[in-house]
Amino acid sequence: MIAILTGGPGLGAHVTGLLLRRRLKELGAAGEVFLAEAFWQPERRDRISASKEAYQRDFRLARVGQRLFRNLSDAFDPMLIEAVKKRWHDDEVRRFVVFSGLWLPVVERYAEEFGAVPVDVCHADSANSPSFARRAGSLDRHREVWLFDSAGNDIPWTIRATTEPPLRWEDRDRRVLAHGGGWSMGTYLERAAELSAAELPLDLVVRDAGEAPDLAPGSRRFMMDPSWNPWHDDGFPPFGEIVAAAPPVYEQAEDHHQALDLTRHAVAVMAKLGGGTILDAFTAATPIIGLEGYGEHEDRNVRFCVDMGIGITFETWRDTGFSLEPLARMHRRLLDLRDRPRDYARELATT
Repeated sequence: MIAILTGGPGLGAHVTGLLLRRRLKELGAAGEVFLAEAFWQPERRDRISASKEAYQRDFRLARVGQRLFRNLSDAFDPMLIEAVKKRWHDDEVRRFVVFSGLWLPVVERYAEEFGAVPVDVCHADSANSPSFARRAGSLDRHREVWLFDSAGNDIPWTIRATTEPPLRWEDRDRRVLAHGGGWSMGTYLERAAELSAAELPLDLVVRDAGEAPDLAPGSRRFMMDPSWNPWHDDGFPPFGEIVAAAPPVYEQAEDHHQALDLTRHAVAVMAKLGGGTILDAFTAATPIIGLEGYGEHEDRNVRFCVDMGIGITFETWRDTGFSLEPLARMHRRLLDLRDRPRDYARELATT
């Protein structure tokens, strides 16, 4: 069994881990996802909602908070960690795929107690996320797998989020998908208002059904089920469209997150740029409009996408008068890059 170890904040690394599990299953290999927060002490986990709400209200606070990212190893419940280590041993885990640095002390202790198992440090971002940056001194003990690599300006590996080919440019809905990542943070609502003022239709993912009611004609609003928590449900986030005079009907897809469907049909995705969003865009050959990031790693993600010719900053796009021509050019570039990376799940399944 391959143990896929994910963690927050946000959902990008966790959803990427879920996609890897699904892809391994397609290839006949067993993989299981373990979310760090599911193994935390309840009182520590209860603080997540308060942090999420504070960061949604004040994005500047979120940026300061990630700069102060501290070691959360003491958040783990020791009894739960001992139980999961025994389970890994009993299930004969043959590889750990670590999407969050929160897990590295745990897998290193596992090696001391039960013997070494290969560890892949899998970077969903193009530069070290805060959880990996804090463990930078130990990363070179393990194999590092980069889905996007800003240092090398390359896309070495990928996880196929869907087997569906990208939609042709002329078949797309001409909407821009705008969201704030798994925690709905950032400046995307302000930028969405600018696009609406320019009469550009949007697919907007909001935090609350009453949010951003006045959008350009042809726009739609969506939201994740606010009652859903990934440490209680190991599936993809339930998602629904907000329709006037009716509560959202949330649906949970079995093989992918439904924001990917919106990405496939959009002419661009506009967001603070976590690795999960880049993977969606790369899979769908959908251009990226980068907004201010949650931290240095997300700012690096934006620069990476611009340098690779697959993204543009919001300010630069605004200077074009929100022209679709640079987006069409980036779509073609994404198609050209599609076959460059190696299939990470296939490599795991066959070794």
